[in-house]
Amino acid sequence: MKRILRFTASWCQPCKTLAKNLETVNNVKSIPIEVIDIDVNSDIATDYGIRSVPTLIMLEGNNEIKRITGVKTVNELQAWTNE
Repeated sequence: MKRILRFTASWCQPCKTLAKNLETVNNVKSIPIEVIDIDVNSDIATDYGIRSVPTLIMLEGNNEIKRITGVKTVNELQAWTNE
C-alpha cells in the first residue's frame, strides 16, 4: 500500500501552502499521509536524508519510490501521485 510522508516545520510558510494544495489532491486520491515535523522528529528526518522542507516521500510498503521537494501546485501534485 502506498503512503506519503510529508516533512514540514511549524515555521515553514511554503510547507503551509503545500499542505493546502495536498489536501485538495488527497481528497481525490485518498493516499494516507503522515505529517512529520522535522523539529519534533529530527531523527526521522535524518533517517530519510531530509535537507529542506517541504519534502514529500512516497513509500510503497517501507520502500521509497519517489520524492519531491518544494512547493508544488495542485496539478503538479496530482501528476506526482498518479505516476
